[in-house]
Amino acid sequence: MASRGRLIALRLTALAACIGMSLGLAACASGTPAEGTATDQQTQTGEQTAGTGGVAIFTPSDGVTISQHTPLNKWTKFVPSLVSALREQHVAKSDIDTFTADSLDKQSRDIQDYVVDHVSSSNAQSDSSSKASADTKDSGKITLVVAPVASPDDTVRQYGDYVSQTIKGTDGETVASEKEQTEREAADRLVSSLTLAQESGMHVVLLSSTPDGFQPDAYVRMSTAEQIGKIQAEKLVGKLALASASTDNPKAIEVLLPYDAAAADGTDSGASGDAADGTASEDSAAFAKEAFKGIWSVLQPYFKAGKAVCPSASLTASTTEDDWQDVAFASGKTDSVRNELKGRLGMKSGSDQHTRIDGIIALNDYTASDVVKTLDELTYTGSAADINPSITISGIVGNITGKKDLQRKAVPDPIKSPEAADDGAGQSDGSTDADGDGAGKDAEEINARWPIVTGYGAYVDAMPQIVAGQQWMTALEDRDTLAADTATVCVLLNQGKPLTSQAYVKSTKINGKGVPTVIEDLLAVSASNLKTTLIDPGYITLAEAGL
Repeated sequence: MASRGRLIALRLTALAACIGMSLGLAACASGTPAEGTATDQQTQTGEQTAGTGGVAIFTPSDGVTISQHTPLNKWTKFVPSLVSALREQHVAKSDIDTFTADSLDKQSRDIQDYVVDHVSSSNAQSDSSSKASADTKDSGKITLVVAPVASPDDTVRQYGDYVSQTIKGTDGETVASEKEQTEREAADRLVSSLTLAQESGMHVVLLSSTPDGFQPDAYVRMSTAEQIGKIQAEKLVGKLALASASTDNPKAIEVLLPYDAAAADGTDSGASGDAADGTASEDSAAFAKEAFKGIWSVLQPYFKAGKAVCPSASLTASTTEDDWQDVAFASGKTDSVRNELKGRLGMKSGSDQHTRIDGIIALNDYTASDVVKTLDELTYTGSAADINPSITISGIVGNITGKKDLQRKAVPDPIKSPEAADDGAGQSDGSTDADGDGAGKDAEEINARWPIVTGYGAYVDAMPQIVAGQQWMTALEDRDTLAADTATVCVLLNQGKPLTSQAYVKSTKINGKGVPTVIEDLLAVSASNLKTTLIDPGYITLAEAGL
């Protein structure tokens, strides 16, 4: 099995060579075009686009869905943005090809056919005319933009189409199913086809995911599990002002890490078909581990300093990034989030005494939506806007509709917790705390305050709860900027210019080799910037935001 990839590569090379020789002989027999023929005219009219070359885009096809309970960023949204950006870079419309596929098997065959056809065509043109080098279809001026088709399980899919994943080839391993074997053989075919493309002078730009054993000319990192976890932790830290929190009144934080348990241990506990096949087992575990790594890189100092605590004790000062399973839970069933959160808070219903919770990192908007429903069921009151008195719901709506700017200020924090300030019998000694509530405010009322809830994916149906302050923030990839960056990279590669001149290009390791990588920050979205971040650029409408 280990030699399958090399055999495919040899066959592709031989096929391309044979076709090229045949077409070359045919071209010689037909003679050289006379001056002023259609070929010469094509060269003259192609001068405007000759420097920018051609681009072939291969992306996964999105599943048909009418639900708004899915991440905002889809491949069907990215491709038009990329095509538009390429046109702005003066790439001719006729020099842009787009292909979609619903499986890696089909995609790898599409790429194989495209590469062989263009290698053969390029050989024929070089034999028939010395002017063919000016043609935009010259292999040296073609860049393949490839987003490999991945097979994430249902949990990973909740983060959107652009999350980085590794595409595995056969590599001599024994696989659990015929489906996985087909996918791994397709990965081998993909690598062989892309390698042939590079050897023929084409350039390859990979989007999001990377196949084992292949180094592209450039890579566009769209989002990673670590990034997704880190941005939520950073925004939570800022919102709760953890840096200025006191050890006498630490902030209570829970991390809900949705995870396909069936995929990890090979058992079936309501997992999707993909997960049950075993193909998603390592992916599901790896994603959860990396997401927690990002979270804990931010939160750990505050837990060590005693400024943050976890009501369920699933996070402590001694927790390390390897303890991700302590906050992971099986998310495959309808009530899994509801039951997990109730268990973490030690509550069965809204009539129970409330457990103080200041922040919940829900990882994605799918989970966050269930968190919001559960908090409401448990009769927590208020919204994220209540955490900061300078922001009101009317102010949020005014800001979104362009009528008002929000001015946020730091939130005063009581030096002691409400429980500590209480005399133990639910009565106050009459003192006043730093935020003006007074120690006399009933501890139960304070504990029942609505927490900060974070998510990811910018689900359209999550926008109204963000406007209402029930979910504090979400995040997503900067789709339009990534498309513009990708277009620039394609043109620079076709022109033979270095990519290092671009500020957003850094070098990262891919399969052991340094590769120029496009890196853009994720977009954090809350009610205060929803208008400028999502509505003004056209990602969503006012109606979709619940306005």
